[in-house]
Amino acid sequence: MTYPDVYKAAEDRYENAKFRRSGQTGLKLPEITLGLWHNFGNDRPLNTQREILRAAFDAGVTHFDLANNYGPPPGSAEENFGRIFAQDFKPHREELLISSKAGWRMQDGPYGFGGSRKYIVGSCDASLKRMGLDYVDIFYHHRPDPETPIEETISALDFLVRSGRALYVGVSSYSPELTRRAQKIARELGTPLTIHQPSYSMFNRWIEDSLLETCAEEGMGVIAFSALAQGLLSNRYLDGVPEHSRLGEHKMSEDFLNEDTLKAIRELHSIAEQRGQTLAQMAIAWVLRRPEVTSALIGASSVEQLHQNIAALDAAPFSEEELNKIDQWATDRGINQWQGATESV
Repeated sequence: MTYPDVYKAAEDRYENAKFRRSGQTGLKLPEITLGLWHNFGNDRPLNTQREILRAAFDAGVTHFDLANNYGPPPGSAEENFGRIFAQDFKPHREELLISSKAGWRMQDGPYGFGGSRKYIVGSCDASLKRMGLDYVDIFYHHRPDPETPIEETISALDFLVRSGRALYVGVSSYSPELTRRAQKIARELGTPLTIHQPSYSMFNRWIEDSLLETCAEEGMGVIAFSALAQGLLSNRYLDGVPEHSRLGEHKMSEDFLNEDTLKAIRELHSIAEQRGQTLAQMAIAWVLRRPEVTSALIGASSVEQLHQNIAALDAAPFSEEELNKIDQWATDRGINQWQGATESV
């Protein structure tokens, strides 16, 4: 007789888990969040996805981050997560933070992009249906929309909370100025923004100019995505471009990896080795060195890679000498592909 594969969460899952408070709110996030941007669409085996999600929760990663258009195709990451949630994680719903977003292109027509009330509310309803959830813990506006008044967008987020569709709301890729405007409106409505999700890495330091300070002053947490600079800050490209990589599969611009950037990757790799870390682990730890950063949002294509990245939390704090060495090579390198969205308003 073949028995069903029944998931039993690790009893020691919180033993080494580390959490940080999101800004001045009562919400706590794990220092590592698992993002389902890549590797959870219909192009990857469902069993592999399930293994990664199980391993993450067993390691104390309680936050799973999605968006309406994650796939491929768009929507499939939420559908796949919903299948796995129903089978494995439903008994643990109150232990989980599940987030989704709307803003980038989801479908054809005038209601599949932007920040309108029509798009945000309809998208949230569709996401809940795909995932089989009654509510999400956090719902984000995924990017600024120059064609929709910010008052309409923030009012829609406020409605999601008041209607029970979301517990908290946030924004992603907003500029410091727009973040302040959005938070002012949100406070006046009675539903302050809880968190901001910007891109941030050693090769993409735009949030250090004033966004980190803005979020701290506005009581918002920061969850940084693309800490590995879409894989550049890893051992993957030390000896060229592998076939099965984002560059090898033409999923990001070839201009991102020039000779100067490759030299920086190798120098940073050397510093990481001296710290007893992989380059990816150091890149994650470096993002988390800032007290304003609540969580580092990582992806994973395997359980092994997930465990390797979570091990970034085990490293000793950076010394001033190490940070100075890193700063020689950790400079903006023109890889912020979300800059246009940030500057669009």
